[in-house]
Order: sequence, then structure tokens, then C-alpha cells
Amino acid sequence: MNSPPAPNVSNASAFPLIWVVPLIALAIGGWMGFRELQNRGPEITIDFADGAGVEAGKTMLEYKGVSAGTVEAVELKPGLEGVSIRLRLKKSAASLARAGSQFWIVRPEIGFSGVSGLDTLVSGVRLTVLPGQGPTVERFTGLDQTPAPNVIDQGRTFILESDQLGSLTTGAPVFYREFKVGEVEASRLSDDSTSVLIRIHIEAPYVDLVRTNSKFWNAGGFSFKVSLFGGAQLKDTSLESLITGGVAFATPDAGPLAPAAPNDTQFALASEPDKDWLKWSPKIPVKSPTPVAQPPAKRGILSELIKP
Repeated sequence: MNSPPAPNVSNASAFPLIWVVPLIALAIGGWMGFRELQNRGPEITIDFADGAGVEAGKTMLEYKGVSAGTVEAVELKPGLEGVSIRLRLKKSAASLARAGSQFWIVRPEIGFSGVSGLDTLVSGVRLTVLPGQGPTVERFTGLDQTPAPNVIDQGRTFILESDQLGSLTTGAPVFYREFKVGEVEASRLSDDSTSVLIRIHIEAPYVDLVRTNSKFWNAGGFSFKVSLFGGAQLKDTSLESLITGGVAFATPDAGPLAPAAPNDTQFALASEPDKDWLKWSPKIPVKSPTPVAQPPAKRGILSELIKP
């Protein structure tokens, strides 16, 4: 009787199947980490006076509605004079780290000159940027408020000098005969700090309304006066200028029309207009950018009855 063959004994240890899942997870994690490093852009630091609402790992930097980076840390500056925000840019947004780039925090702003940032009431604040064109840098000073919108038309800029700023803000309207023809771009103290200089921009179709002898006054805010002989007087102003401030101007109509004011001409800003200024009505041609459509002419009764 034949004996059974001897068993083949192997000394190699079997690989435990229990390690398959962890190894797969490790491989996937390593691949995801590698991709993250590939998409990682430079780290920049932005200094702000106030970092309210900014959270590490949550607050995003957006440019043109697309996420361009994430805040990694929010820290107090030495001396407690502000905050420093460390932000990691995406690789595709690395060109935002250039000198001249302007960063600011978007918060809810409601006014008749503009409504912005309302979505941050739900999603939280976010950062946004206007790119610069300089060399690559790693540290920036953030803006305290949203910058003035870029002016795209070929209008003119004028400077107004006032004793005080009052309620005027960036984006406040400039009126001519209660019609908006421009807006406030920026304001600052004069070099000797004795007055406030306000830069306004007049849109291209209306630049000829500003003459070398035009008069400007503050048309914003609320004013109520009571006099013994004149009775009570309420300042007539639009709701928009009541909230955001505003500027109005007029040009004299007596005698020859003064020359059109050149760019950067400086005018004094009065706190209120003289009564004569409100009566001025010179004939100055303008080119309206949006002509008002004329309603179709009504046909007479006879023409309606006798139709072709």
C-alpha cells in the first residue's frame, strides 16, 4: 500500500489581511497631502486695526467671487496696536502677493450709495483684494474700509476744502439741480491740518457744468432752524444724502458764462447755500448718457377713426 505524499511546508508568513485597509487609507491620505502641497501657494501677513469676525480656518479670501486663500491664524500685534492675519494663498492666486495689492475685510454695509456684504450676515466676514503690480512681498497693511469704486469714465476730478467733513463718506453723491452727476472719492486732512480736503469725481457728460466760479455746498445731513422772524425751516435734502452725506453745486447765470473748470480745480465747500445760488439756472449743454425715451405721440380722434 502506497503512503500519502509528504505535506509541503512553507516557512513564508502569510500577510495579514487586516493591514490592507489601513495601508489603502494611508496611500489615499498621502496622495491627498501631496495634491494639497502642489496647490499650496505662498503665505502672507496682513495687518489690520481690527480683526472682528475673522476666524482661523474659516474666513476666506475671495477675488472675483472665487476663493483665493484661507486665514490660518489671527494674532495680536506686539504692543496691542492691531492684529496680524496670516493667510495661505492658493497656488493659482499666488500673483496676489504683490506690492500695491489692497486687502480689506468685507462686512455688511447698508446705505443708499451702496449695499454690500449682506451675505456675510449668514456666512461670516470675508477678505477681498485689489491686485497690485509690484514685486512679490509677504506683508501688507489692510484697509480700514472698502475703497472707492474704480472710475471707468473720462470725467474730471475736483478738490473741495471744508472746515469739517460732516456726514460726507466715500461714495456720497454729488448733485446738480438735485440730479446725481458724480460722487465723493476720498477725503483727508490738509497738510497743515486746518481743513479737510474732499476729492470728488464728476461724470464725463456733466463736467462742463462745473465752471471756475461754481459754488459748492454740503447737501447732506439733517438741519432744522428756528428763528424769531423767519419761523421754522427744515433743510431740504434727499433721503440718500441724509444717510450718506452729499454735495451740491450751482453755477452763476448772470453775465458771460465762466470757463469750464480744469481737472483738480479747488473750490471752497460751504456748509449751506445762499438763497441766490438755488435760483441760478445757466444754459450749459450736456450730453446725457441715457436719453429719456419720449412717449409715443397720441393720435387725434379723427385720425383714430380714419385709419389707413
